[in-house]
Amino acid sequence: MTRGALLMRLRELQAMPKFQGRDICTVSAVLSVDALRKHVEHCEKVAGISPGEPSQAAA
Repeated sequence: MTRGALLMRLRELQAMPKFQGRDICTVSAVLSVDALRKHVEHCEKVAGISPGEPSQAAA
């Protein structure tokens, strides 16, 4: 995924109830693309969704 696609995915995850009240996006400003990918994967795992699976917030 490109950095832009990863940031959009992170924004979708941020809108999920699991992450409301928590900021999971600000750290993306200082992460490399590889670290950002890992961050997105971790957030997806915590949210209980498969990597790349559309979130309900995006629907």
